Amino acid sequence: MNTPVASLLERKGSAVQTVAPSDTVADAVRVMNQRKIGSVLVVDGGRLVGIFTERDVLSRVVAAGIDPRTTRVTLVMSSRLETIGPDMTIGDVMGIFTNKRCRHLPVVADGELLGLISIGDVSRWLADTHRAEAEQLRQYIAGGYPV
Repeated sequence: MNTPVASLLERKGSAVQTVAPSDTVADAVRVMNQRKIGSVLVVDGGRLVGIFTERDVLSRVVAAGIDPRTTRVTLVMSSRLETIGPDMTIGDVMGIFTNKRCRHLPVVADGELLGLISIGDVSRWLADTHRAEAEQLRQYIAGGYPV
């Protein structure tokens, strides 16, 4: 749980899917569907200005009856963005996911976008960590490790 987010980014990679504020909702959804991802970051001139998520599609577009082909993503994105630094721990990130009820956190350092961590990334990391610990214990009990 004390592992820094930077380690998670090294493992998963730092590639982030972005759209421009002037792109339409349909454009953003197309990117999300093609990449099989639940969000895209909205970047304007290299500056992070928001995030557009599956939740935004449902609550701000579909439920509102807005036309995704003509609506700019900037009108329906989440602009109050929680970001994290690369030194933040996995435990801290889990707390943010729980308390803020969000699923994606951009990783930013000195104003530069370094990557994006999702709750799925953290879940995979936890499962892999627990699997490795269980295997080490199994080998220890079976006599595979020197005392």
